[in-house]
Amino acid sequence: MAEHMDLHTVGDLLHHYPRRYAERGELTALADLPLDEHVTVVAQVADARVHTFNKGGRGKGQRLEVTITDGSGRMQLVFFGRTVHFHQKELLPGRRAMFAGKVGLFNRKLQLAHPEYKLIDADSDTETVKAFASELLPIYPACKQLESWTIEQSVAIALDSMAATGWAGLVDPLPPALREGRGLTDLADALGKVHRPHTKADITDARDRLKWDEAFVLQVALARRRHADTQLPAVPRRPVEGGLLDAFDAKLPFTLTDGQQKVTREIFDDLATDHPMHRLLQGEVGSGKTMVALRAMLAVVDAGGQAAMLAPTEVLAQQHHRSVTEMMGELAEGGMLGGSEHATKVVLLTGSMGAAGRRKALLDLVTGEAGLVIGTHALIEDKVQFHDLGLVVVDEQHRFGVEQRDALRGKGKQPPHLLVMTATPIPRTVAMTVFGDLETSVLDQLPAGRSPIASHVVPAADKPHFLARAWERVREEVEGGHQAYVVCPRIGDEEDQKQKRKASPEDEAEKRPPLAVLEVAEQLRAGPLAGLRVEVLHGRMHPDDKDDVMRRFAAAEVDVLVATTVIEVGVNVPNATAMVIMDADRFGVSQLHQLRGRVGRGSAAGLCLLVTEMPEASPARQRLGAVASTLDGFELSRIDLEQRREGDVLGQAQSGVRSSLRMLTVIDDEEVITAAREEATAVVLADPDLTAHPELRTALDALLDKEREEYLEKG
Repeated sequence: MAEHMDLHTVGDLLHHYPRRYAERGELTALADLPLDEHVTVVAQVADARVHTFNKGGRGKGQRLEVTITDGSGRMQLVFFGRTVHFHQKELLPGRRAMFAGKVGLFNRKLQLAHPEYKLIDADSDTETVKAFASELLPIYPACKQLESWTIEQSVAIALDSMAATGWAGLVDPLPPALREGRGLTDLADALGKVHRPHTKADITDARDRLKWDEAFVLQVALARRRHADTQLPAVPRRPVEGGLLDAFDAKLPFTLTDGQQKVTREIFDDLATDHPMHRLLQGEVGSGKTMVALRAMLAVVDAGGQAAMLAPTEVLAQQHHRSVTEMMGELAEGGMLGGSEHATKVVLLTGSMGAAGRRKALLDLVTGEAGLVIGTHALIEDKVQFHDLGLVVVDEQHRFGVEQRDALRGKGKQPPHLLVMTATPIPRTVAMTVFGDLETSVLDQLPAGRSPIASHVVPAADKPHFLARAWERVREEVEGGHQAYVVCPRIGDEEDQKQKRKASPEDEAEKRPPLAVLEVAEQLRAGPLAGLRVEVLHGRMHPDDKDDVMRRFAAAEVDVLVATTVIEVGVNVPNATAMVIMDADRFGVSQLHQLRGRVGRGSAAGLCLLVTEMPEASPARQRLGAVASTLDGFELSRIDLEQRREGDVLGQAQSGVRSSLRMLTVIDDEEVITAAREEATAVVLADPDLTAHPELRTALDALLDKEREEYLEKG
């Protein structure tokens, strides 16, 4: 159990809850099985036949194909080798059984190869029949080495021995007053009911209670973080009349949207306080977040401080630097001839800069000559010193690690204010759970002059002529004076081949590596886009080459840019109106939405074509259909979350730690999360060190093992 399921203690086992419950007469929906996951299904054998096949010159082999049905759909099981006839005798048509195995694809149909199974019928031992007849059969998340029924037997032993000791050693994290006030059952009762329910009401009771545990402990962890942050000192930064910000506003060719003005007020209120701002600014692709952040940075410069903007990639840092200096004009030319009297310097700092340019930039920062600096994580290095760092803006999801935050805090005389921006809209509950230590601002209206984007799925395998038409559409856009992007999942040079990738089930099914930039560009130049100026852009190019390609694309000297996702965030070329995303099923929902946001940035309408070879009924196609059907990022983020499940939401998937959420679903349990946040805030306010709540402290220590604590700190 420790090795294969990461279950090390009795507590871990008791908190390994059933995924669902099978009822007598109720069959699992075979139609909805997830590809590449271990599943347990209860179904009836419809048909079983042995087939003989040639083993390619090594004689003949036999395989048993069994069709099972559950009313919602049918599915194939397959067995090979010497045991074929044994299984055929067991799996007679009409028999019912529990089958466990990993869902695979063969000939585009779902199947289980060599599943474990357990017959449930008159010949079974009385225990199985009794368990099956007793209404609700718990089905656990399982793996190849541990079937659901083995886990069930182990849980039963643990429950019985815990009950025999009167549940000694069980730690209940909920303060008694909270538990009684909310009418929640006690923990021992909840664990009994979740594993051995007699009725559906038992399951509901248990889930209500166990969800509260998860939500409350997590919110206490976040509330303590927020509380600790409010104890830090910061220099208040109030805008000055008649300064750089006013001069900048006076030359803006447009007025700010109501949303931008509202969010700006929230940020300026935070900047005026004497503890550091910690705010998350989330907005749709193209909602004008950069403008809001830039105005906050200028206000800080007016107040005598410096502001730093951190971008996740060099391409993006260069792009931000270019657009900020263009927007500011002579206001960005501090100390230069022709610079305005209010002007400051805007410097760029990235890892690949030449030594001379870097020295100059570092000098401008330490003397305070440069009010604004834009860069990558190179900004955090020891050598970088600021004159008076007042505000840090972190662009795009890269929430800051505690070491990085400390490093930056150390660069200010006092901790700087922090603004985190993300263009991936996050549902409110997720924001409360994942970014729970930050206050949240949302920009949800697009600035005037943005054009709508039409999105379509192009099923290349089913309808090859659709793909041919897609390239014609690209040609038409270019002939109309516009430009286009073609996005591929892979670069396609030799290094790719060396990195042996773990094939996804779709790869297994299609037996084809994802399309690559270099190959696709070659094919397009020789074929459907012959005669057009086609260039490539990817992360392994030299920074100067990347910058050169981006500059020429922005100057309309390139018609079609074939790129990896380096263009995903922040790249702004209003004349680019079309985007073709190859192997679109290899990208996540929010990533597709981000990519799509690169077109339709000017006055001409945008077009986004999602090319895929996945079959129509596949989940991948449904996902692409969802992206094509709405431009609402918040709606898509819900879909994305429902598909990816919660484990990833807390980033645990990345840090390799089991998700702390086993019962709570961030999307559906909004009420619990909101209420838990209020209760947690009250508890922490009254008792920041939790002196009066030793059991809650124990639960917190268990939740925040070292890795997870670091994860929460890194955000």
